[in-house]
Amino acid sequence: MVGNLDRRGFLRASAGFAAGAAAGFTCVEVASAAPIEVPTVDRLSLRVLIDSAHDQFLKPGTVQGVVHQPPGSGRGSDYRKVLHNQWGLSLFVESQRADEARTILLDFGYSPDALLNNIEILKVDPTKIDALIVSHGHHDHYGGLSGFLDRYRSALRPDLKLYAGGEDNFCHRLSPSGVQGQFTDFGQLDRRDLTAQKVTTVLCEAPTVVAGHAFTTGQIKRTSIERILPNTFVERGIKDGLGCDASHYSAAELQGKIIPDEHVHEHATCFNVKDKGLVVISSCGHVGIVNSVLQARAVSGIDKVHAIVGGFHLGPAPKDYLTQVVAEIRKLEPDVVIPMHCSGLNFALEAQAQMPANVLIPTTGSRLTFGA
Repeated sequence: MVGNLDRRGFLRASAGFAAGAAAGFTCVEVASAAPIEVPTVDRLSLRVLIDSAHDQFLKPGTVQGVVHQPPGSGRGSDYRKVLHNQWGLSLFVESQRADEARTILLDFGYSPDALLNNIEILKVDPTKIDALIVSHGHHDHYGGLSGFLDRYRSALRPDLKLYAGGEDNFCHRLSPSGVQGQFTDFGQLDRRDLTAQKVTTVLCEAPTVVAGHAFTTGQIKRTSIERILPNTFVERGIKDGLGCDASHYSAAELQGKIIPDEHVHEHATCFNVKDKGLVVISSCGHVGIVNSVLQARAVSGIDKVHAIVGGFHLGPAPKDYLTQVVAEIRKLEPDVVIPMHCSGLNFALEAQAQMPANVLIPTTGSRLTFGA
């Protein structure tokens, strides 16, 4: 079963791939399997660069200590330009520890035009970026990356790194066409572009500290009641420098086989905010938002969950399953739950019903602040 892939076995295979592919793709690192020391930050700010909607009438507010500043009209200095919304997610993440500041760009939306437009309107500074993170291998999370690098790479730090959950992030994805056995293309993250842009990819199948302030969960164990809801299919293997190494998968899942997508290397991005607890950011949560939080707790040794943020992929969830999952989230006792992207209106309503004092709903352009 792909979802139960042994971590040590994967790291051996990934290391072999990184060495064997050196001639064609030199910019690869594999994260250490050693335990990490989880950093603490004093303050964390998330700017929603891309989400599915913009509401100019949202009012500023504070929920359980989390400050929400909406973007207002969303217009630029040229009134003809306005925030673009699309199916996807991108977060501009800024953290502070004493006098030390760090900036991370987490996911890149569906298309570069929306990402570049919103960066300009929201007046965030891409030149401050210390690291890039991609949550998983769906186009609505990496689609804007290539265009972003085309525009800004020369202004970014020379040793820029992209932190990916593992080889699976580079696999070819396909969508069901509605006709049994037929699929439409859903793309793949192009590692050749990353090489050309001199961006080093770090394969983080193990938990990894990013830019000294954040940490990733590594491969997420699947221990809760959650299940992967139907989404894409995946094709493993490398063709013409594109795709993912399939050498460590079982025979039934080798090259040329199109199988349901298990998102083996989806990972969450996390922060430990001083005197508050964990902020767990799950960009899509295919492997389960409860699983993601449990993994963050296990990796960090910190039980207190301050906020659960991002896409939870519960939009397509049946009512009875959704009710169960929200009840499991409530048991985690987060101070605040902040749904975005694929979480679904159904999730927002159910969460508000079960946790009325703990839900904050942002919009494209929102700024969320955690800590002092």
